[in-house]
Amino acid sequence: TKHVIRNILWTTAKNFTVERGQEQIEELISTWDIHESWLHHSEFLEEEELKDSKRYHYRACWGIPTCRKPIPQATASVYFVIVISKFKPDTASVEVFYRLESSRLIRRPEQCQFREKWLKDIIENKIVCTERL
Repeated sequence: TKHVIRNILWTTAKNFTVERGQEQIEELISTWDIHESWLHHSEFLEEEELKDSKRYHYRACWGIPTCRKPIPQATASVYFVIVISKFKPDTASVEVFYRLESSRLIRRPEQCQFREKWLKDIIENKIVCTERL
């Protein structure tokens, strides 16, 4: 079966604000097929000025709290970058990329559907490493 890639309509460069970027990341996350036991919080990290663009960095930190362990043993982060080109018209949509904390692979929301398994793998690997120590 083919997975349907769900994306959102991203704001234009001229309508972008740091707060709007975070709202839209939350909107994107809401399209992901993730079990309701996963909780997350997102935050703005920094603005980066480059020669050809401005980049806005965000992080969503994920975990599964339980009654026995309200503070999860480990968390998994997803890092987002919203890029505003200095060469495109300000009516063009922003570009969005994300990567998992354990990976260098950069993904685009319109090209790749997020998988809950990625979060599980990060947390399982962290727990295994902690237990070894």
